[in-house]
Amino acid sequence: MRIVIIGGSKTVYFITRQLVERGNHVTIINRDLARSRELSQATKATVVFGEGTDVNRLEEAGARRADVVLALTSHDQDNLIACQVAQKLFGVPRTLALVNDPENEEVFTRLGVGIAFSATRVIASLIEQQASFEDITALMPVADGRINITDVRLDANSPAVGKSLIELELSGGTLIAAILRDDEVLVPRGQTRLMVDDHLILISQPENQEDDLRTICGIEPR
Repeated sequence: MRIVIIGGSKTVYFITRQLVERGNHVTIINRDLARSRELSQATKATVVFGEGTDVNRLEEAGARRADVVLALTSHDQDNLIACQVAQKLFGVPRTLALVNDPENEEVFTRLGVGIAFSATRVIASLIEQQASFEDITALMPVADGRINITDVRLDANSPAVGKSLIELELSGGTLIAAILRDDEVLVPRGQTRLMVDDHLILISQPENQEDDLRTICGIEPR
């Protein structure tokens, strides 16, 4: 896969290193000359010095043949413009943009950016969810935060213990996708009965999560 990354942060370096290790062809566009040289020496990516919003620099970076353009600068306006230029002028099929100000996330999506993600909002959501529910051992928002994937451990006091899935009466916004029991991974059915120390992998919409976790774990929000 051919990937163009715009930016020069440490995040860009680590992402580039992983993508290259997986066999992708990565080109970085960076506006700082000294940092461009560092990235060129530290990674196996091609590095283009210049502005990621510049049509000529995008052309030089191979945007016309790129599968993905990923804009990761600290300036939302630059990330938005770079993705729009990549889509409209070069026909790049997939664009992803970092949104530094969470309030701009909807604007990016409305203006055609394929995936706009706010690290600030994702981290805040993780902290809030972890603080609210003690029995959640893992939580990962996906699809721009519209879905949460949660790992919940059942203890002896969990209301769900001893019940079958069909008896739980969860909302339509939550699905128990898998049960980790001892060393086994179980694909649950309606009659599957839950046990102490089961780990439930939940896929849920944020608006349904609190009520359904209360049904499963008996947890009250703090």
